[in-house]
Amino acid sequence: MIYTKLGRTGLEVSRLCLGTMNFGPETSEKESHAMMDEARAIGINFFDTADVYGWKKGEGWTEQIIGRWLSQGGGRRDSIVLATKVYGRMGDQPNERRLSAYHIRRACEESLRRLQTDHIDLYQMHHIDLETPWEEIWQAMEQLVREGKVIYVGSSNFAGWQIATANQTAAHRNFMGLVSEQSIYSLQNRAIELEVIPACRAYGVGLIPWSPLAGGVLGGAPEKDAKGRRADTEAQELAAKHRSQLEPYEALCKQIGEPPAVVAMAWLLMNPAVTAPIIGPRTMDQLTGGLRALEVRLDESTMKTLDAIWPGPGGEAPEAYAW
Repeated sequence: MIYTKLGRTGLEVSRLCLGTMNFGPETSEKESHAMMDEARAIGINFFDTADVYGWKKGEGWTEQIIGRWLSQGGGRRDSIVLATKVYGRMGDQPNERRLSAYHIRRACEESLRRLQTDHIDLYQMHHIDLETPWEEIWQAMEQLVREGKVIYVGSSNFAGWQIATANQTAAHRNFMGLVSEQSIYSLQNRAIELEVIPACRAYGVGLIPWSPLAGGVLGGAPEKDAKGRRADTEAQELAAKHRSQLEPYEALCKQIGEPPAVVAMAWLLMNPAVTAPIIGPRTMDQLTGGLRALEVRLDESTMKTLDAIWPGPGGEAPEAYAW
């Protein structure tokens, strides 16, 4: 396994992050535990989850599955960097969502209980909350850090200006601020190259791409599968929309002798701004198959061809649209 620093921190994480969104709804607890054991065995030390995963409001189903895995001991907790998230609705009361200090404190305590641990290594805001001032958010996060319940704070689905505002406000409070941003990013969706990636680079924020295979569309075989993400109506519509790009893309992958999913992941890993793409396996084969991307280096010609097939926004702002 290859390791890298998480943003500007001294923390080392694996170049692939195990995403657990499928644990529970798509993958049984027994299979989920087996995958976490395998991930640990092959050196993946970065595990990502969220309080809302499992999609049973208020239950934190996926966190509970991880918690029961951690409770087995054997050095499990000390060998991983555990990340979870706060923001989503966890109940029917008005303060059971978003980023008020009230909800952040309560949500953290409940995640710790479900995860059966005394601290969260990376506590991520799952979305921006435009209705809560940064002074309140940082006060709540600072308190959790002081208590040792949270080590680092990250964001997810933030715009570039929001990353900048968050970290400038944190700096004025002598607080470290955001160390990571989890964004949607893939060959098919390159919008964050415009402003999010430049903001991450400027503030030393590690980038953790989610949906690196565009919901499975970049995983090969555009035709309808019998099961899995690519069988979803949304994925099929996306595949149909991008068929004119998928066909030359898959032809290129065949030419260089690598599966489409591996090429898509390898392309992300070539970007120095990227810390670790999230792999969200449903099966053991999907987990182990992602390892090949760590070994693949795409040459300049291949990178140019991929740019031609999947063009980004034209570079970074403002040069992407202005002189």
